[in-house]
Amino acid sequence: MGRRWLHYGIPVLMIAVALLLRVSVPAIEEAQLRVFDGYQRLSPRIYEPVPVRFVDLDDESLARIGQWPWPRTFVAELIARLANAGAAVVVFDIVFAEPDRTSPSQILPLWPDTPEVLALRATSDALPDHDAILADVIAQANVVTGFVLTPEATGALPIQKGSFAFAGDDPLPFLPAFGGAITNLPQLSEGAAGNGTFNLIAERDGTIRRIPLFLRVGETIYPSLSIEALRVAQGARTFILKSSGANLEASFGQNTGLNNVKVGKIEIPVDANGRMWIHFTEEAPERRLPAWRVFEADFDPAEVEGMIIFIGTSAAGLKDLRTTPLNPAAAGVEIHVQAVEQALLGHFLQRPDWADGAEIVFMVALGLLLVLMLPQLGALWSAFVGIAGIAAAVGASWTLFKGQLWLLDPIYPSLVVLLVYLAGSLLNFLRTEREKHQVRTAFGQYLSPALVEQLAKDPDRLVLGGEMRDMTLLFCDIRGFTAISERYKRDPQGLTKLINNFLSPMTDLILERRGTIDKYMGDCIMAFWNAPLDDPDHAAHACDSALAMSAALGGLNHARKAEAEAAGRPHDEIKIGIGLNSGECCVGNMGSHSRFDYSVLGDAVNLAARLEGQSKQYGVGIVIGQETVNRAPDIAALELDLIAVKGKTEAVHIYALLGGAGQRDSLAFRRLQEQHKKMLSAYRGENWSSALEHLGEARHLAKQALDPELGTANLDMLYDLYRDRIQNYLEAPPAADWGGVFIAATK
Repeated sequence: MGRRWLHYGIPVLMIAVALLLRVSVPAIEEAQLRVFDGYQRLSPRIYEPVPVRFVDLDDESLARIGQWPWPRTFVAELIARLANAGAAVVVFDIVFAEPDRTSPSQILPLWPDTPEVLALRATSDALPDHDAILADVIAQANVVTGFVLTPEATGALPIQKGSFAFAGDDPLPFLPAFGGAITNLPQLSEGAAGNGTFNLIAERDGTIRRIPLFLRVGETIYPSLSIEALRVAQGARTFILKSSGANLEASFGQNTGLNNVKVGKIEIPVDANGRMWIHFTEEAPERRLPAWRVFEADFDPAEVEGMIIFIGTSAAGLKDLRTTPLNPAAAGVEIHVQAVEQALLGHFLQRPDWADGAEIVFMVALGLLLVLMLPQLGALWSAFVGIAGIAAAVGASWTLFKGQLWLLDPIYPSLVVLLVYLAGSLLNFLRTEREKHQVRTAFGQYLSPALVEQLAKDPDRLVLGGEMRDMTLLFCDIRGFTAISERYKRDPQGLTKLINNFLSPMTDLILERRGTIDKYMGDCIMAFWNAPLDDPDHAAHACDSALAMSAALGGLNHARKAEAEAAGRPHDEIKIGIGLNSGECCVGNMGSHSRFDYSVLGDAVNLAARLEGQSKQYGVGIVIGQETVNRAPDIAALELDLIAVKGKTEAVHIYALLGGAGQRDSLAFRRLQEQHKKMLSAYRGENWSSALEHLGEARHLAKQALDPELGTANLDMLYDLYRDRIQNYLEAPPAADWGGVFIAATK
């Protein structure tokens, strides 16, 4: 077994830690809420006119009428005008906690003791009291007054107007608790038809996403302003709170809190703490009615007739601005209005009570599947499964949000799955490198055939030394070789035969096109052109060899499959990645005085090796460097990326080699090439929407332009990679000095 248990134990441990973090770290929930914010920004609720608006004490109204607070006689006139215009309910997102300072009884003691003032004081009992006038108007109209609950205990508590009925478990332990309240003057609240709290409880990051429909002081429950307005508008008396254990509400013996609440004919789904998710709309001017317009002579009663009218403020100076997913400075009253809109529309955003379980099951199931697959099938096939699973989760989450208004988080489970995949891939990579090192050591004693020919003609070349040449280098590697070799662990002769059957035809194809085999490193072939023999067309010959190797692989796999079926054993399909690069290198006899080989050194060699490694990242069979493209004009190539490969700081343009001159000159390929360039240009210009549009068109054209039988021809993984990058940059834009460069973290 050796270290084999690490390939399973470490990823499983990561899953267990991720589960622990999910239930114990508040930052995880905050990240989840930001995902839901993103959904709202991508698909906000469409504003639909319903009989609810708010009269806005906006900056213009304060400029026209006077600073707040207005005299209560003026507030009374505002109510009277709205009621006479046919408003169904008038709801105050304002508390009148102190007597009106403009009332005669309040202001006369402040005036100097002149004869005139003394005369007024003597008759002050006969003068009108502004609070009494407002109380009288409130009693005659259908008004809901508002109050605010406080953490500290206070003397007076708000008046309850409605009654409560419970179904299921006791909801009190789950409702937000407060110590006291700032209430209206008793004479105002007593005559009101309703009385509700306008407390809005923000999340830890200060954003309002949910509003509590019920809160409590001790064991006394108070409704929010929005649900109290709905009760009064319907002429209902009782709120019904349904909790776990109620009829048709599954609880499995656990007290899990509230499920939904009902007022009149309206039933609202809530979370365990009685909070309603708000699906915000973008700015809707028709929702707002400036207060000054109500006092105009040409005010149209149709603007408020039959409506629930909230009175509140958007003026910055009155400090009732709140942060929402769509607006960093939304009026607090507007949040109550949007809640009532949703209730009237039956449009409810909700997170199902099974959501946590579904996310955990997805994370654990896909994570464990990758843990099992990675050692068996390798990184590439496991990546396909992981990407497919994550894509399915994201797609399902978005579809359910759009169609059912359900909030399901695919991001945290997907990130955990990605980390499990990376950890497993790294462990596989380390094991593969260890096995490759053993194979390279065994094959390293064999000299290059080209060198043997040179030495036969000139034995004096058996000395150390080298020369600088312009060359093209090729690296070819079998994908998933670790998984293949594991199947032959009891049959080393079979593995040797497999490697020889692969290396022999690939070697012949290279030698036929004037290439030199530098060395075999396990399942990897290293070759170069323009040494030891001169080859002016070395880049073209190298590209032709790479294409021929990719084409020959199909026949080789077909023959091996027939052989495996005849022998009654499973078939291991061989897939390869090839990297090509050109540049000036030092070539000659390298080594020690007692043991040396004809080989090549240089930066161009290192880059060629890195490009071979990048082929699996971009999902193409052959990756070539810019210098090779420059030296071989008759090839069909598409730019893959501007990349700084591992070990290098300077970024280089890399390309996918997709065919020869015939492919290059085809109309379908030219159209693909043009659309692909537009996609890269938009991507590097940070024009994400345009890049996605061109990406989709390029993906479609690729299926028409490229031969699906060629291992070099499938660009789906490439376009998936760019799509994922663009989606990430939409959420977290790149740095200002980005320049379109991708920093490769692996070889």
